[in-house]
Amino acid sequence: MSTANVTLGSDVIGFPLLTILTLIPLITAVGAIISPSPAIAKRVGFIGAIITVLLSGYLLSVFDTDRLGVQLYERVENINFPWSVGVDGTNILFIPLVTILTLLALIYLTTTRLANDRIQIACLLGYEGILIGAFVAMNALQFWFWCFMELIPVTVMTFRAGSGQRKRWVVALLLQHWGSGLLMTLAGFLLLAFGVMGSGDTLSFDWLVLKDNKNTLEYGTLIFFLLFFGFSIRMPLFPFHGWLPVLTEHGTVASAAIYIMGIKIGIYAVIRFIVPLMPDIAEHWSWFVLTLGLISIFYGALLALMQINVRRLIAFTVISHTGMLVIGAFDFNLYGLESSILLSVSFGLATIGLMLSIGMIYKRTQTTYIPRLGGLFEVSAAIAFLFVVSALSTMVMPGTPGFDGAHLLIEGTIKKYGWLVSIAILIGNVLTAALLLRAFQQIFISASKRTQKPFIYSPRSSTLPSPKNERIIAIVICILLVGIGFNTAPWLHIIDQSAHRSLHPISYNEHKQNQ
Repeated sequence: MSTANVTLGSDVIGFPLLTILTLIPLITAVGAIISPSPAIAKRVGFIGAIITVLLSGYLLSVFDTDRLGVQLYERVENINFPWSVGVDGTNILFIPLVTILTLLALIYLTTTRLANDRIQIACLLGYEGILIGAFVAMNALQFWFWCFMELIPVTVMTFRAGSGQRKRWVVALLLQHWGSGLLMTLAGFLLLAFGVMGSGDTLSFDWLVLKDNKNTLEYGTLIFFLLFFGFSIRMPLFPFHGWLPVLTEHGTVASAAIYIMGIKIGIYAVIRFIVPLMPDIAEHWSWFVLTLGLISIFYGALLALMQINVRRLIAFTVISHTGMLVIGAFDFNLYGLESSILLSVSFGLATIGLMLSIGMIYKRTQTTYIPRLGGLFEVSAAIAFLFVVSALSTMVMPGTPGFDGAHLLIEGTIKKYGWLVSIAILIGNVLTAALLLRAFQQIFISASKRTQKPFIYSPRSSTLPSPKNERIIAIVICILLVGIGFNTAPWLHIIDQSAHRSLHPISYNEHKQNQ
């Protein structure tokens, strides 16, 4: 029986914070399932979600932006399954975003017909743990395992909470796309690890070891396309996007909001496992990525223009934004990498705000078709405010985090590709922003096209909207968007800690000396 050697980055704190952050949601998910009553399951869920929010805030407070390399590093060796976690500027901002989103999704869930569904509560908590595990993973095989585990809560939530009549078809489509991406990603990771072993090192999937490889990879181009295509399905990037509009249309908003956060794993994986591990090959094929990114920007905008279902409209704006993010990642300069990470967080939070506001609308009207809506500003100003602030954040208005992110993206793109590509990015972003503002005008400002259901809330009924919970969700998301937007300097400073090293990698030996 093998023994396990445990390495902790304990020079800052004396306990495995990242492992605890991953395990708490998973443990509370089990607690929710075995709870004797739905009321206890909700309490367990909220306690677990609040604890993870507090721990993620503590994580930000102990992160040293002036220190290079991976921090709070935890590694368990000589076990059958590798465990290696850590944080740097690339992944740390995603962790509090996931924890806050989960808490908001639970608050939203309490106002729906699924408020007493222990399985749905457990799936939300389990998905939170899986996302945190994927974002903190410092081992390629471990990262792949968490991505595979995502299929479980996503499938269960779609079956139990989907609002459409073709749930089996939706799940089959999702499994087809995600399964293909997982197979390609696994093949790419295996070739990458065996390629490094072929250069003289021992077989390892550890990210620090893979990054330390200085030898030319055999089948490097094949590895690049396996990983890039696998991650493109998760982003999703044209032409690998087919699952997102369907899933967004048929899933509940609470689960769809989680999916929106989950797809950020795709762009994160590109920045984590492609740009620093095979920079020469990635830069050689940057023109190909640029082409797909530009197509995705305008394809998403044009398809959004044709939508009358606001959920599908938001899904296609996400596809358009993905094109911007991937171009920034392949700018191969500090501006581009900073913009891709900051915009991923900004667009993720803004899109979640849009999805939750649409969910609140659906509870009142039982429709998401724009031609059937109108005059909702008088029904709930909180929903309208949440929608418009989130929409403005996606159009990179001053005072939102997307403004500085877009400014950096344009600077990085000009430096790498020139003015014409930068102008095309701006035009695509303006198109998607105009579509969202037009949707706001049709849904909230135009005259009502049908009689709205009366706004009544009863504590005995969890299917009717709660104005208190809606205001909480709107206030939290708007404060985060505006607060970060007016003070992006600390967040950019955090991202800088990793962006410099993505362009000028730190070796495994240097990392060990920094611990």
